[in-house]
Amino acid sequence: MSEHDWDFIKGMVIGGLLGAAIGILFAPKSGRETRQDLALKTDELLAKAKREYERAVEESKAVYEATVRKIQEAEEVAAQKAEDLENMAGEFVKMGTGKLAEGTERLKKAFEAGLEAYHEEKKKETPS
Repeated sequence: MSEHDWDFIKGMVIGGLLGAAIGILFAPKSGRETRQDLALKTDELLAKAKREYERAVEESKAVYEATVRKIQEAEEVAAQKAEDLENMAGEFVKMGTGKLAEGTERLKKAFEAGLEAYHEEKKKETPS
């Protein structure tokens, strides 16, 4: 329950008690009737304060539970995004490995072709 809720409840109880007390004290009744009226008003105000307190507690619980649900949903989304990124990184690694192997194979063939050309030229230069 927020501080604002407590301030509201305290203000309501104090204001209600003061208003009831002033109203009863200035009413033309006997002391016994005045005490009974004060006790009745006090009971009514305490019951109202209790209802307001319980309502505020329920609202606080609802906000708390909604916040927990949102956090859990955010955690699930973050976990899914992390998994997606991990999968994408794996795909990039596979693609890179394939490209590297392909490039290595081309370089090997070019080297072999160059070596073969060198040997051919060597054969031409050597008198038989």
